Amino acid sequence: MSSQLNVDTIVDKAGSGGTNVKVGNTSTYVSDGGAVTQNTVQSLVKCWVQFDGTASGAAARDSFNVGSMTDSSTGNYVVTFTNNMSNDDFAAPTGGQDTVQRSDVHQSFEGQSTSTITLFHFEGNSAVDCNRYATVVAGDLA
Repeated sequence: MSSQLNVDTIVDKAGSGGTNVKVGNTSTYVSDGGAVTQNTVQSLVKCWVQFDGTASGAAARDSFNVGSMTDSSTGNYVVTFTNNMSNDDFAAPTGGQDTVQRSDVHQSFEGQSTSTITLFHFEGNSAVDCNRYATVVAGDLA
């Protein structure tokens, strides 16, 4: 027998708000068209960062699940996650935009681990710092 709970607001035991609601990794949501369901936890972005690679230390403008960043060398950045991924097979599309000219962005699968991702930025065949760089990580958290 299944049951359904219909409410307008969910609050914690203290009655202070709904910020302490936890969702298990088996939770699903119904698609916009109502035809399919998806796993709620697996469909979430696990990490993202938008940063200035020309600033000292690759300064994050905004981020989620980023513990630290390292400017390893010209055009070479390492993002360290706050919460690790379960394996190194996650997807991480990246993008960069330099105000001077078009540029090439590369993600290093060799530098990808459960705790970090390494990003490279090139103009032509030369590594260069990039003033607007971003990556998004999708996969399973540990």
